[in-house]
Amino acid sequence: MKKGTIKVSVFYPGGEDIYFDMDYYNNHHIVMVRELLGDALKESSVERGISGGAPGSVPPYAAVSGLYFESIDAFESSFGSNAAEIMADVSMFTNSKALIQISEVIL
Repeated sequence: MKKGTIKVSVFYPGGEDIYFDMDYYNNHHIVMVRELLGDALKESSVERGISGGAPGSVPPYAAVSGLYFESIDAFESSFGSNAAEIMADVSMFTNSKALIQISEVIL
């Protein structure tokens, strides 16, 4: 990803009482997000947590996603008008409370 790109990271904490339907997430939610955000979304990624820092430990996150945009304005304008529909779908795949970070790619 090129320097200056905006990355929106979505972290879904895991845990004993957390469910996360990766199949639904990959085959419905992310597909919907990509369609709604359109050309403003330059790239996206989905990661499944498989371990914590120590071998065999529980991963702190069930899933982590990255959404890449050319600018913060591109993110805000594309997401803002679609936020309600995107957020309404979250309960279909998880009960985890997502943590979101907006970053600028520097390297």
